[in-house]
Amino acid sequence: MKFRVDGETVETPTRPGQCLRTLLRETGHQAPKKGCDAGDCGACTVLVDGAAIHSCVYPAHRAADRTITTAAGLGTPADPTPIQRRFVDNAAFQCGFCTAGMIVTATELERTGELDPAALPENLKGNLCRCTGYRAITEALTDSCSNGSADAPGARCGGAGAGVGALAGDRIVRGAEPFTMDIGMAEQDPGKLPPEGILHLEVARSPHAHARIIAIETAAAAAIPGVRAILTYEDAPEQLYSTARHQIREDDPDDTLILDRVVRFKGQRVAAVVADSLAAARAGCRALVIEYELLPAVFDPQEALAAGAPLLHADKPTESRIADAGRNVVAEVHGRVGDVTAGLSAAVEVVQGVWETHRVQHVHLETHGSIGWLDADGRLVLRTSTQVPFLVRNEVCRLFGLDHDVVRVFAARVGGGFGGKQEMFTEDLVALAVLRTGLPVQYELTRTDEFLTTCRHPMRVQVTAGADADGRLTALAVDVLVDAGAYGNHSAGVLFHGVGESVAIYRCAHKRVDGRAVYTNNVPSGAFRGYGLGQVMFGVESALDELARRIGLDPFEFRRRNVVRPGDELIGGAGHAEPDLTIVSYGLDQCLDLAEQALRRGNGVTAPGPDWLIGEGMAPAMIATVPPRGHSATAHATLLADGTIELRVGTAEFGNGTTTVHAQIAATVLGTDSGQVTVKHADTDVTAHDTGAFGSTGITVGGRATHAACEELRTLVLRRAVARTGLPATLHTLEPGGVRVQGRLLTAAQLVADGELTATATHDGTPRSVAFNVHAFRVAVHPNTGEIRILQSVQAADAGTVLNPVQCRGQVEGGVAQAIGSALYENIHTHDGDVTTKTLRHYHIPQFSDIPPTEALFAETADPLGPLGAKSMSESPYNPVAPALANAVRDAIGVRPHRLPMSADRVWRLLQDTPAQVVNLSSGR
Repeated sequence: MKFRVDGETVETPTRPGQCLRTLLRETGHQAPKKGCDAGDCGACTVLVDGAAIHSCVYPAHRAADRTITTAAGLGTPADPTPIQRRFVDNAAFQCGFCTAGMIVTATELERTGELDPAALPENLKGNLCRCTGYRAITEALTDSCSNGSADAPGARCGGAGAGVGALAGDRIVRGAEPFTMDIGMAEQDPGKLPPEGILHLEVARSPHAHARIIAIETAAAAAIPGVRAILTYEDAPEQLYSTARHQIREDDPDDTLILDRVVRFKGQRVAAVVADSLAAARAGCRALVIEYELLPAVFDPQEALAAGAPLLHADKPTESRIADAGRNVVAEVHGRVGDVTAGLSAAVEVVQGVWETHRVQHVHLETHGSIGWLDADGRLVLRTSTQVPFLVRNEVCRLFGLDHDVVRVFAARVGGGFGGKQEMFTEDLVALAVLRTGLPVQYELTRTDEFLTTCRHPMRVQVTAGADADGRLTALAVDVLVDAGAYGNHSAGVLFHGVGESVAIYRCAHKRVDGRAVYTNNVPSGAFRGYGLGQVMFGVESALDELARRIGLDPFEFRRRNVVRPGDELIGGAGHAEPDLTIVSYGLDQCLDLAEQALRRGNGVTAPGPDWLIGEGMAPAMIATVPPRGHSATAHATLLADGTIELRVGTAEFGNGTTTVHAQIAATVLGTDSGQVTVKHADTDVTAHDTGAFGSTGITVGGRATHAACEELRTLVLRRAVARTGLPATLHTLEPGGVRVQGRLLTAAQLVADGELTATATHDGTPRSVAFNVHAFRVAVHPNTGEIRILQSVQAADAGTVLNPVQCRGQVEGGVAQAIGSALYENIHTHDGDVTTKTLRHYHIPQFSDIPPTEALFAETADPLGPLGAKSMSESPYNPVAPALANAVRDAIGVRPHRLPMSADRVWRLLQDTPAQVVNLSSGR
């Protein structure tokens, strides 16, 4: 078959049933991405004879004699199209995985004159973005940039305070920036490419929630042409581990095997088939004959705690660090300060209720995937989509008994993570397959696989709170029951973190926290943006909002009277302050003021009609700027002879923007332009240890290491210059290309001629500060349908010194958008452990039409513990959104929601019942 792609003629055969996306990628045209393979997300969009189509559902044979245009064929590196240029100028992407497809669709809309802002929600409903919240995309498509920051400090050189665009922006908008599975692109380091002849791995999954494998018959599968290897529990190491990754690996329970003889949830991997093609690997999986002995299962965490409940991990040794395997308890926390009973007795109003949160999927548009091979020296190399390459390497070495120096793990650009890629879901199997076959192997999860692999922890949060007549808290008790699913993964950390800052943000002499994370035969829960805080805050902030109503106080004023202040101890779930966590800088008061003022002045948006009910709500949030129990990074900064700076720091880039900010920090310290800084990152062979990109540590840990390394390099460079000139140091000034002294430039080439100029610094993640966010909503609710319309959305953030206002605003907007989805409609449905939500069209992530503009406001603070005064701001914007929205709905309809998501049918049902039946609140007075 012959066709043209991006101006070149291609002649190639097609396979029966093949889609255009795979054909394009197999012929080296990798701008179209795989996000869903169902025509739902638009990441694969291309033009066929000028018409935009989803190439994952377009039959390949229909491309015969047609002209195909991908994002790579729209413009050139030297001459991008106006839309591509505006996407860069407006920072209209974060991870960038959706961007090529988005730009292709927009190109057709521009040609047909349909880039009307009012029509974008309809015309772009087939293109999803998980990162941005769509505001920046809208401005890029309508040429209405509001990202100007020309007057910011450092703007002239692209240093701190400037709205510098992503360093990879020009490549992202052409679909030329390589992600994990993009191995045919010219603009790549050859050392990061596997040999030809990559085998494909596919997994057979359990149809049962709990069963023991009696036998696996492999003969029929092995006879399929192209099948190279079949891996079962007999082929895998009997080494227990956790898919979760932390600096201290003992933080997570060792309850998992690469391939286990006992399966504990529907969808658990049972065997793997390695073959020449994906079709052969899948055929091999279908041909396996697996005999099971069914075991009793339990799907509710409360039932899992009951005497006689099926025990999921009673066979595990004490070294697995499971709190109580005999009760299915993964982890538990119990902390108290003061006497809650006495505090409740002193209250004039007491509120008690139970709030429930649900399973949410990360839906990073790039699914988990890894490619593994043995290099020329026989070392195992893993190219993988991960937030934690060093931690993956360490665990792979542990599992297979390998030394660190014979394993290399690196990440290309990662297409979103949100915590989901702080786990090891593909690397272990790929390593096993490579070591078994000696050949390169790749394994990529499908979108359905993602729904069967991990989710956010569902929680039941009971809150009891009392206040005196002045509206001051006298008691706060929180009881949390967490559904860990079939494996412990991040459950201990999520439980401890969830009852941490959500409780510590309030001054109260009497606090009590009791929490348990419990095994069930459901899909395993894992790390998710907010790391438990969003779920617990939904309960705490809903209860306190109700308490403020009982007392008769405005919710903003109630928070002002009760939130922590500088000098207070931060006492959360542990019942005592963490010794390295303090309020070093404080912007919560400003955030409360900014959000309230914005809500009071309004935005001119009114309800759709007079029959809609109007309400307002707010919620604050606090988060540590670095996770506890260890997080470290080492950075190297080198002055090169051409005057550029090479910065090596291990933090992965997945839309968090840390690569750009690290370059800005270097530019600020070294008196150069951020464009003169080259950043090498996320590669265990190239950079020193970095715990990973989670907990928003790219700035607060990786950035601190970068800043310290650049400060040391500055000292070395000036010392070298003084040695050459013999003049006082005060006469020397760093600038791009070298050092200026008495009107002449001492070039970088002259400086490094006397020896390499490199500096190294490490930051260990302690001491730690806190960041604050306050969200406020004005909503309209239709009483006859339960539909919620967001009329105004405001978030005020204490981000310290905002190093890149464009990126920081984008992080706030993206976190809010994801949280709105979680609060209103995203929901993984399960029935007896069977996940029934398996495609994006049945799982509603926010589209253009769903997300209103969010006004992002920033407090004016500077944190001495952060680089140049910055705080973290990737994770925290998510946390206060759901409770603020629930409080606004309560204000509108007079009935309090107790379950997420607040879908229209649930809100409608609330309105049909009497408040006494629904509110589930009891007054102690």
